[in-house]
Amino acid sequence: MSALYMVVGLLVALGVLVTFHEFGHFWVARRCGVKVLRFSVGFGTPLLRWYDKHGTEFVVAAIPLGGYVKMLDEREGDVSPQLLDQAFNRKSVRQRIAIVSAGPIANFLLAILFFWILAMLGSQQIRPVIGSVVPESPAAVAGLAAGQELVSVDGEAVDGWGGVNLQLVRRLGESGEISVGVVESGSTLPVVHRLQISSWLKNADNPDPIGGLGIQPWRPAVPPVISQLDDKGPAKAAGLAVGDLLVSVDGQPVDDWQQVVDKVRARPAEKLALGVRRDGNERQIILTLAVKGEGKERTGYLGAGVAGGEWPAEMLREVSYGPVAAIGQALQRTWSMSLLTLDSLKKMVLGQLSVKNLSGPITIAKVAGASAQSGVGEFLHFLAYLSISLGVLNLLPIPVLDGGHLLFYMVEWARGRPLSERIQAWGMQIGISLVIGVMLLALVNDLSRL
Repeated sequence: MSALYMVVGLLVALGVLVTFHEFGHFWVARRCGVKVLRFSVGFGTPLLRWYDKHGTEFVVAAIPLGGYVKMLDEREGDVSPQLLDQAFNRKSVRQRIAIVSAGPIANFLLAILFFWILAMLGSQQIRPVIGSVVPESPAAVAGLAAGQELVSVDGEAVDGWGGVNLQLVRRLGESGEISVGVVESGSTLPVVHRLQISSWLKNADNPDPIGGLGIQPWRPAVPPVISQLDDKGPAKAAGLAVGDLLVSVDGQPVDDWQQVVDKVRARPAEKLALGVRRDGNERQIILTLAVKGEGKERTGYLGAGVAGGEWPAEMLREVSYGPVAAIGQALQRTWSMSLLTLDSLKKMVLGQLSVKNLSGPITIAKVAGASAQSGVGEFLHFLAYLSISLGVLNLLPIPVLDGGHLLFYMVEWARGRPLSERIQAWGMQIGISLVIGVMLLALVNDLSRL
């Protein structure tokens, strides 16, 4: 079933985002008097094809990894004299800039729409209460302690752990201090603590900002009763069964699942002795943990899970907005995510973030499937984030992308004449090489995660 969700989720996501992006180009081109020859969602063999009254061919093609709008253009073929005024290349620089920029702008508008809907629907947030602090970590040195609730990060108010994580992600790879506002249990007066960081999580392949500060979120106690097993994991191979209660790990008593998780993650590829209670009888099972990740990211893997615990009502809060207030929230979130995407790209180029954080189609498909399984709200979140990424990436000044064309047109506008065809051809070759290189790197990252 998860594979089906992955395929359907990816197709729906790409279909919606690509169609909206290309419709931006199409709509503005029509308003500027450009004749659109083809509007294609996907590449390759057409699966569906029809024409409108203007003679534009609409196509749904077999390879759903993009799309394009083909416009009448003298650079791509002969144009009859009576249609010259409808050719893209005959339009003013301002009109061409408007047409090219319309695609990314459409993606940002779509993200705003999704965030607006989500803000009105509301969400249930878990209060960001600290469960424990790792000794000698940045959080411990700064004086953070269990029971405190985070209310702000770097001066920005936070409602839940998602907001905390988003604010911390902005600081990955940096040095300096992170200011964290907290309130003690039973108090409403915030106190600001300053956490010192140095090249923070710079080389982490899968950075965990909250854990990277030494903060463990408060969670309800979950008894270590096995409720699910990975068919290919060491737990199943060693004989563990659904319903088993884990009572000890290497002779040390455990009564909460998180204790088991912490011990397992710290012991990749090592032997582990589990005390198990089954049908009232206790036994000991010896197994060798599997490994997840590479290098510093290596962690132990048991291949077992438990049912989630119940969150107390006082640890949850509902966050929602009216139609007008939701507009401000949508604009703010779209702006913040756009800046975060740009900042992350800059940090990768400067070496402040590992390029292994780049994701390709396999990871996108997995996230699409997981969000689709989680419900409409999570899927809309995913679509909004992906739409912003698509808009930002397309505006990068790389020839082949929309941003590259905008760069050429801006130069033409400034100097009064276009760049020579030779320079534009060189730029296109460089752009194609860069795009292919990044795509291959993202694919390699995807395969390594598998």
